[in-house]
Amino acid sequence: MPKFVINKNQQNNGDHEVHNVTTGCSFMPNPENQIDLGYHNNCKEAVTNAKSKWPSNRINGCYYCCPTCHTS
Repeated sequence: MPKFVINKNQQNNGDHEVHNVTTGCSFMPNPENQIDLGYHNNCKEAVTNAKSKWPSNRINGCYYCCPTCHTS
C-alpha cells in the first residue's frame, strides 16, 4: 500500500499537492514541508483524506507521481 504526503506550501496556483512517497517523485517537497497522510490504496483516497482534514484548502494530486488525481 503506497504512502502519501502533502506539501504544506501552496503551489503558484494555490494548490497543495499530494505526493506518492512509495513511488517517489522528483518534485517531492523538502522533508520540513511534508505532512504525512499515511498509507492509502491509491491517490484518490489520499486526496480525499487530505480534503477532509483541510476542507478550506485547494488540494490536488501531483502531475508527476499522482497523475490520475491531478486536476489543475
